[in-house]
Amino acid sequence: MTRLTLIVPCYNEEAALPVFCERVDAVVSALPGVEAEFLFVDDGSTDATLPFLRALAERDRRVRYLSFSRNFGKEAAMYAGLQAATGDLVAILDADLQDPPELLEEMLPLIRSGQYDCVAVRRVTRKGEPAIRSLFARAFYRLINKVSRTQIVDGARDYRLMTRQMVDSILQLTEVNRFSKGIFSWVGYRTHWLEVENAQRAAGQTKWSFFKLCLYAMDGIIAFSTAPLAIASVLGLAFCVIAFIAIIFVIVRQLIWGGSAFGWPSMVCILLFVTGIQLFCIGILGQYLSKTYLEVKRRPIYILRESGGGEGHAPQD
Repeated sequence: MTRLTLIVPCYNEEAALPVFCERVDAVVSALPGVEAEFLFVDDGSTDATLPFLRALAERDRRVRYLSFSRNFGKEAAMYAGLQAATGDLVAILDADLQDPPELLEEMLPLIRSGQYDCVAVRRVTRKGEPAIRSLFARAFYRLINKVSRTQIVDGARDYRLMTRQMVDSILQLTEVNRFSKGIFSWVGYRTHWLEVENAQRAAGQTKWSFFKLCLYAMDGIIAFSTAPLAIASVLGLAFCVIAFIAIIFVIVRQLIWGGSAFGWPSMVCILLFVTGIQLFCIGILGQYLSKTYLEVKRRPIYILRESGGGEGHAPQD
């Protein structure tokens, strides 16, 4: 028997969880030669998600749950799940059913064939998303693949089935500022991609606003590329050269024609433009410095408030 751990990050998913549990249980029960455990990670939910998980764990001994002291984010929830997973194979999927659990039936034989260490899912369409969100998402993937040596597949989702060896490798990366799509690619291993259409949530509302996605994209670029620092350096050098040439030009023109050092409006515009470039470069440096500051403090990625479920495991605070 192959032991399979299904990691399900949850944040205010009380509406989606009943539908998710019914659907995923039907899929897992049909998988041949699989002993499954369901590991739900409650990321500080403020609705009835945690009471639902407690009741589910009492009814089903295959279910375990972890509950954070507050909301630490999906990245922390996935890391906690990977740490607590006991399976020979580990899968990550969302509770909102945008990751169809039926794909596990296709993933499992590919992993068992020995040809792959990971079977992952990528979206080939963004139907149902706002146009501006789709535009920026595609632009992000193009940008990060140009500035980073770690290539990230366009449309890649966190939904994937991995071997224990790959999971152990991921757990060696203990940075606080986590960007899992990049981490999955960085550790390597042979990955097979399944292409799917975009699916709508089964219930509830998305927790990812456009602003949060922009911040997440920025984290990804900073975590896997130093190109912004190089761009800031090149801009600084370029403007130094332009300024030096402009000074020589003004001096020569003044010596030849005289009275040509006027033009304060244009000078102010140039000054404001150059100052803006300087502040932009300082902002880039500040982003890297802030991430370094958070890393050196070595705060935990998450704080566990409660766990329970599984064979012989009572709820613990």
